[in-house]
Amino acid sequence: MPVPGSLTSHYDFDLPPDRIAQAPLARRDESRLMIVDRARGTIEHGRFRDIVSLISAGDVLVVNRTRVIRARLLGTRRSGARAEILLLKPLGDGRFEAMVSPGGKLKPGRRVEVGAELSVEILEVTDRRTRVVRLETPLAIDEAIERYGHVPLPPYIARADEPADVDRYQTVYARERGSVAAPTAGLHFTPELLDAIASRGVVRVELLLHVGAGTFKPVEVEDPQHHLMHEEWYSVSADASAAINGARARGGKVWAVGTTSVRTLETAAGDTGCIVASDGETRIFIRPPYRFRAVDHLITNFHLPRSTLLMLVAAFAGYELTMAAYRVAVTEGYRFYSYGDAMVVI
Repeated sequence: MPVPGSLTSHYDFDLPPDRIAQAPLARRDESRLMIVDRARGTIEHGRFRDIVSLISAGDVLVVNRTRVIRARLLGTRRSGARAEILLLKPLGDGRFEAMVSPGGKLKPGRRVEVGAELSVEILEVTDRRTRVVRLETPLAIDEAIERYGHVPLPPYIARADEPADVDRYQTVYARERGSVAAPTAGLHFTPELLDAIASRGVVRVELLLHVGAGTFKPVEVEDPQHHLMHEEWYSVSADASAAINGARARGGKVWAVGTTSVRTLETAAGDTGCIVASDGETRIFIRPPYRFRAVDHLITNFHLPRSTLLMLVAAFAGYELTMAAYRVAVTEGYRFYSYGDAMVVI
């Protein structure tokens, strides 16, 4: 008999389509907050701004400062038919790894016209069926992407991006360009909320993980250990590691904002939980059973069925409690996914 939480099918759940948030609320911190207590096995309900009262003086709030780029390029092929390029990561000299649609038509040598000053040439097909493309423009590459690109809203948001998404699909502390998806747990914070948390004697520490499109990829094999994680770039500075290690040495707790912060911290943690300043690519796949070394509390959104993100939450909160919380969230009308509500696991 398989151990609960050991198979991908254990992470299926029924979600009515109207529970998937299609737009953000008027105020970021008006989102609902489910409070999951691991020690007591309880589930309570509040608003995201209640997070202030949960974090104690001396604790550390760890956030991912990555900034989403306008990675979705819409254009036309020579035939006049539509095409789409989703930039995944820069390779230098105007080249990017990208996902393309329609994949069968965009072979090496083909071109997509995106705008008057931007076209894309398909150079090669990679081993994982993505493409290497070259952006051709008289502008600076970043300027061309910002001028002609679209906000890369997740595929479950069934609408085109709008001007409001330029701001709302970024955290208020986003600084370093490179992600194709937002670290969505951070979308609930406002400057005022961050100030209120700081006034309690909580230190905010920034690290970096550039979120790739693989974050939306479901686990398609029944045994998760055979799932291939895409690499993502991370960086933890010496100042960040010193702040986190110092706080923990003084008895403070680490609050990770989002699964991206968790994956970065656990990648950079030694066996004792000490954070080592480092950077590079990580493929860490956290799922039950997993011994967390660097994270004490988790702030996260509600994730897709059969996803690596849901498995990470189950590893942290416990499989049974996590799935119970998701059943409650569906029953109680919580809003799911990127623009949805939040959960804190204490």
